[in-house]
Amino acid sequence: MTDYREPTQISDAGPGRADTPPAATDKGKGKAADKEGTDWWGEIKGLFWLILAVLAFHSFIAKPFYIPSESMMPGLVKGDRLVVSKYPYGWSWVSPSFHIMPETPGRLFGRLPERGDIVIVTPPGARADYIKRVIGLPGDRVEMIDGQVFINGVAVPRQILPPVRFPVDPNLPCTDAFGETRVMGDDGQLYCELPLVRETLPNGRAYDTIDMGHSNVDDVAPLIVPEGHVWLLGDNRDRSADSRVAIAEQGLGGPVPWQNIGGRAEFITFSLDGTSQYWNPISWFTAMRGGRAGTSLHPERVQAQPAAE
Repeated sequence: MTDYREPTQISDAGPGRADTPPAATDKGKGKAADKEGTDWWGEIKGLFWLILAVLAFHSFIAKPFYIPSESMMPGLVKGDRLVVSKYPYGWSWVSPSFHIMPETPGRLFGRLPERGDIVIVTPPGARADYIKRVIGLPGDRVEMIDGQVFINGVAVPRQILPPVRFPVDPNLPCTDAFGETRVMGDDGQLYCELPLVRETLPNGRAYDTIDMGHSNVDDVAPLIVPEGHVWLLGDNRDRSADSRVAIAEQGLGGPVPWQNIGGRAEFITFSLDGTSQYWNPISWFTAMRGGRAGTSLHPERVQAQPAAE
């Protein structure tokens, strides 16, 4: 370690003369060091490069997302945090963390999503991010009749499953979105019990949906998905502003240009029940929902079933 103290000197001063005391010398040098202070410009530059590196990672590799609604239940619940990878479909104007670029067509190193992928999408003319599932690809003829999805004139097979239960909590009160579907479990816990329907797409990818019965978005007239577009649905079929819903009503307004796809949902990192408080660090842990961390968001691959006409 560098020693900034002056070495002790033997004085040759005559009577009435004295050298500067070592303590005074130390004090003077301490003041000089204080004047140098913190290199604030260096600190600012370091922080700038750190922020730039994080934004680049979020824009080109992967980014965390938060689920704010029930539109993708049962797979995703309000309060879930997940990772979205940015590179599977290439990059476009929506890839940067903040949508500051103008809407431009095409993608760099682009490829289309696969049917069944859960993707982040930005509605045309908007800057918000939605999360939906890819159902129709370019050239597909899609329609819905009383909640039944048809792709190229063939019904997507549906299997009725036993109802699914979610514990009721502040992020899932199970009232406004579903009506009164709360039940008391044998363990004394209040649950949200919802009807479950499994769909299997023509490529054999299967996933579960929530279908509460007939709604005003259950019927969609036949349409052809244009080139360079995809048709998207939310898994909660009665509570999702997706390709069935007009942009004026906060939906996607039909098939969405593929350059508006921001990435693919990969897995859940953790989930909060809505009881956490910023000022209480303990609540950050007690609010964690058990059993959701690490859940893959890739649909199950099964053998494609013969579709019913």
